[in-house]
Amino acid sequence: MIAKKAYDPFHSTMKLFAVLFLFFSVSFTVAAQDISVSGTVTGENGTPLNVVSVTIKGTTRGTSTNASGRFTIVAAPNETHVFSSVGYISQEIPVDGRADIPVSLASSNRELEQVVVVGYGTQRKRDLTGSITSVKGEDLARLPATNPVSSLQGKVAGLTVVNSGRAGASPTVRIRGVNSTNNTDPLYVVDGVFQTNIDYLNPADIESIEVLRDPSSIAIFGLQGGNGVIIVTTKRAAKGQTRVTFQSNIGVQKVNNKIDVVDAAGFKKLYSAQLSNLNAAAFDYSNYTANTNWQDLIFRDAVINTNTLTVSTSGEKSSTLFSLGYNDQEGVLKYDNYKKYIGRLNQEIRITDNIKIGGDITGFHWIQNSPAADLNNALWAAPIVPIQAGPDLYYSMPSFQRAQVSNPQARIDRNNGNSIDKGYRVIGSVFGEVKFLNHFTLRSSFYTDLGFNNSRSYNPLPFKNVNLGENNGATDTTFDESARTSVSQKQEEYRKFQQDHILTFDQTFAGGHHLTATAGFTTLFQGSSNVSGNRRDTTLNIPDNPDFWYLGVVNANNPITNGGGGGEESYMSFLGRVNYSFANKYLLTASFRRDGSSKFSPENRWGNFGSIGVGWVVSDENFFRNVKALNFLKLRGAWGTVGSGLGLPSNLYLPGLTTANVGVFGDNVYGSVSPAYVPDPNLHWEVVRGIDIGLEARLLNNRLSPEITFYDRTTKDILTSLTLPGTAGNYSYRTNLGTITNRGIEVSLGWNDRIGEDFTYRASANFSYNKNKVESIGNNFNFEILGNSGVNKTETGRSIGYFYGYRQTGIYQTVAELDKKPGFSSSLPGDISYEDVNGDGIIDAKDRTYLGTPFPVYNFGVNISLGYKGFDIILEGQGVAGNEVYTQRRTATFAVLNYESNRLNAWSGPGTSNIEPILDNTRGNNFLFSTYYLEPGDYFRIRTLQLGFNFTPKTLGKTVKQLRLYVSGQNVATFTKTTGYTPEASISNPIASGADNGTYPVPAIYSVGVNATF
Repeated sequence: MIAKKAYDPFHSTMKLFAVLFLFFSVSFTVAAQDISVSGTVTGENGTPLNVVSVTIKGTTRGTSTNASGRFTIVAAPNETHVFSSVGYISQEIPVDGRADIPVSLASSNRELEQVVVVGYGTQRKRDLTGSITSVKGEDLARLPATNPVSSLQGKVAGLTVVNSGRAGASPTVRIRGVNSTNNTDPLYVVDGVFQTNIDYLNPADIESIEVLRDPSSIAIFGLQGGNGVIIVTTKRAAKGQTRVTFQSNIGVQKVNNKIDVVDAAGFKKLYSAQLSNLNAAAFDYSNYTANTNWQDLIFRDAVINTNTLTVSTSGEKSSTLFSLGYNDQEGVLKYDNYKKYIGRLNQEIRITDNIKIGGDITGFHWIQNSPAADLNNALWAAPIVPIQAGPDLYYSMPSFQRAQVSNPQARIDRNNGNSIDKGYRVIGSVFGEVKFLNHFTLRSSFYTDLGFNNSRSYNPLPFKNVNLGENNGATDTTFDESARTSVSQKQEEYRKFQQDHILTFDQTFAGGHHLTATAGFTTLFQGSSNVSGNRRDTTLNIPDNPDFWYLGVVNANNPITNGGGGGEESYMSFLGRVNYSFANKYLLTASFRRDGSSKFSPENRWGNFGSIGVGWVVSDENFFRNVKALNFLKLRGAWGTVGSGLGLPSNLYLPGLTTANVGVFGDNVYGSVSPAYVPDPNLHWEVVRGIDIGLEARLLNNRLSPEITFYDRTTKDILTSLTLPGTAGNYSYRTNLGTITNRGIEVSLGWNDRIGEDFTYRASANFSYNKNKVESIGNNFNFEILGNSGVNKTETGRSIGYFYGYRQTGIYQTVAELDKKPGFSSSLPGDISYEDVNGDGIIDAKDRTYLGTPFPVYNFGVNISLGYKGFDIILEGQGVAGNEVYTQRRTATFAVLNYESNRLNAWSGPGTSNIEPILDNTRGNNFLFSTYYLEPGDYFRIRTLQLGFNFTPKTLGKTVKQLRLYVSGQNVATFTKTTGYTPEASISNPIASGADNGTYPVPAIYSVGVNATF
């Protein structure tokens, strides 16, 4: 009998790609008769321009002009030339069968003429009065990341991105610091749709990403824009062209930096010393002869693979783009895996010159296999234990940690493949656009986003354990007879419906006046629900087969836990904006939005938000024209107010209920409820106000481009919960309380130039500084917010969630020293000595103090690209400074655990150490949170190092228009003083950030890739 081969989605998908690839190559590639085209390129004054780049649009075929401004290139009659040069506006000129084409380029800077996407419209970068940074999609697609936001790290001043190496994980993103004790995630706007994440997007589908940071830019987004806005524009079919594009890369992920724990010899040395310090009997190591590196067992070299096939065509009346994407990422932790499948179709039809309709639909399916291992368990497990004695037979840990720590290999093997976690998502939109009366455009758009997630899991029986004999005891094999199997099930659904109706007026008036006015009406509804349950069978064991992983398999009389939840919320908005310029040098932007949200009471439901921004292009003034070295100079300033309500619970103004005590009346038992919290009847959103002042310049024939921005952002009326004093149930009162400021500076520098005809180079760097401060929060009653069991503290006068503890001054060396220095009454030689902050001669809780912030104060990045003939090199670096990382993984005392290598220097007598305390986990003073457990969070990382080669048109023939091969290294080296797997500790929770409690490694990725266009 022949066994049926298992279905392999990876190879099936690749076969599908191959078939589609061949089909579209044959169907859409049109071989036209090429002709030789020549011409002369001049500047505005008629002077010939040399070294002007001349390329065929959509390809890598190109040449450059000689000293006389002449060029010659072979092109098809229906193709388009692109002429570009540093310091001049690019031009696109169709061949139209002509053999000779004269070209005149206007002096400018390409970046300034670039059109960037803003809220409900577009603007030239030159005309912006706010802080907006645009990142091209091609800069994201060439990196091996399943989430496009991860690749923004180090590219935008004022943007903090904290990545995770876990397969499919979303990064944490902060724009200009942390401005709330609640949700501080930015708003994502994908082709007009409001989103809280963009996991469903394929990086290869993105045309550009704009990061909006200042109030002038984000005020138009009202209640949801307070944390900044990231606008994503996906690709459309290029006009007049048919293209088939295939992009693929495959790489290997490696953990370069593992946590330095002691080996078997080191463990025996340290544990023996600890027992000696406790005056306890020595441990019997006779049967513990192994030297196991548990980290090597749970980690692996993991594969990451991304593939995209895109077909686009555009004619006179319609354009179509279709793409398929497949991403498969293994995690470096064994059995961690994430797959996603993406299909996208975009269609636009021009009915007449003034009427256009279209739509976009994206289908997204993901499959997650969560890691079966536990990082901390592998760090804690004693290295003296062997791994496995046979199939389903594993060695257990020594007696001193057997009940608390499991065999890491057994843990992986037992939990592998015991969950089915899948999700489906459909995002769709349709629009209609009408232009009328020459200057008006009305665009109506309707969007929907539907998500369906379901998961099932199984808790199997444990393996048999081999317990090695200790103290002359016999080695035996045990099995937990009380263990029972169980199953869990969960289903979630999400739904979103949005509509935008936008009217735009655009006209240039005589005398140099230009006006663009926008008015609109929008609504947004979103809701969700979920149900979950877990049932344990007390009599029968559920088979280890996914066909049985349903709650109904277990008899209903068995123990069950269940839950559920959900909510709905809606928004309605009226908006308007005016962009005005005079003489192309005096700029004004004013915006307004009236926003209403169902989260708040009818009396406090509506808010008004607005901004005003001004700009002055100084370099266009007559008095400035003699300044030859400075080609462009713009001064800008903006003020605005915006709401912060993103991520807040629904119906905040309604009181919550929770179960309370029961009462017995006769033969009946009655339950009762009490308030879960008491809402303030005047509860409303947080209000963010900001001021921006900036300078943009272009120097040295537009090769050098500095940009400097100073900002001051204030968040008022922070939504906070506090305990009402004197209430019997310690009721929580939810109200608006407090003010937080973020003040800083952002600097960006760019250099763009070429040497001769063949060598081009570009370099950019960015730097930002942010100071976060809680200006006031409950000043009248000494209110404070504690996080992570009091390690983090938020109060007036300091940053949000700062580290709050003791400051280590050394180690008590002798009893005589203890008599001279303040300490706890229980302090002994070998203990950590702490600073007497209040100077009262004793150490107690009053000596806890500010120890630093978990949030980076400085962010910086550098990006360099070089090109020589067909070769290109990309180098990107990124880093942060000014923050601290809490090594929480070192603080566990529930059992005797393995030691990190720093404990080899533990105090063992006077003069032996002034940093590491004695080996004695019964001395609780040494485990108090202090600077001993803090490490500088500063790091610099070589984010990307990539070498690529672009084949010349002559070597490709007529069918292949573009082919690029590349090798790439990502996260290849990190320079830091932290001792964890990565210096990127989580900052997702504003009031409890910065802890490394076994943070998942961010691995190095070594990959190869291909980009081909037909």
